[in-house]
Amino acid sequence: MLFSIRSMTPDDVMAAVELQKAAFPPPFSEDLHWDPAHLLRHIEVFPAGQFVAEIDGGIVGSCSNAIISEEGWQSHSNWGATLGGPFIHHHEPRGSTLYGLDITVHPAHRRIGIGRAFYKTRLCLGNDLGLARYGTGCRMPDYRSFSVNIAPVTVTEYAAKVVAGESVDRTMTPLLRYGLRFLGVIENYMEDIESANAAALLEFPL
Repeated sequence: MLFSIRSMTPDDVMAAVELQKAAFPPPFSEDLHWDPAHLLRHIEVFPAGQFVAEIDGGIVGSCSNAIISEEGWQSHSNWGATLGGPFIHHHEPRGSTLYGLDITVHPAHRRIGIGRAFYKTRLCLGNDLGLARYGTGCRMPDYRSFSVNIAPVTVTEYAAKVVAGESVDRTMTPLLRYGLRFLGVIENYMEDIESANAAALLEFPL
């Protein structure tokens, strides 16, 4: 199925918000879904960093990004402190790091390359802007099921298994395959029951 990646516009915002509901159902908290005001703010402060995927005129994916300072990256803090909340108050146009906030793909249109295309777009943008790296805190949504049904490991032990290829996580594993490097686990990163509120810190040097 053919899709295209293009910049997000204000006209795309409501479709992108609805997409969140389909892509991140419970137990993921609805409080963490984008509101229209969040995405409009992203477009206002960093229009070059916001994208959508489109099929036959319909929005099937979205991708949000910010730039953070080198100090902000090196602190490896939680989502809110790093980005300044969903309105990305810590977006720093002169910063060093393109930070991935979110990729959302409608469940009916996964496994056709949209996520990979968004990542290629992100890395091209980071290179074009002369940034030092792309970085993100990555969800590990299969941790909860693994620890309950397979082995009672900590989230850090689980991340190590995913990095070693001993387990597959539906979000983290593809990013490792894209060439992102695992740096460690950030505890209490955001409210995320499936990931034990943690995130895998990943980077791609540019």
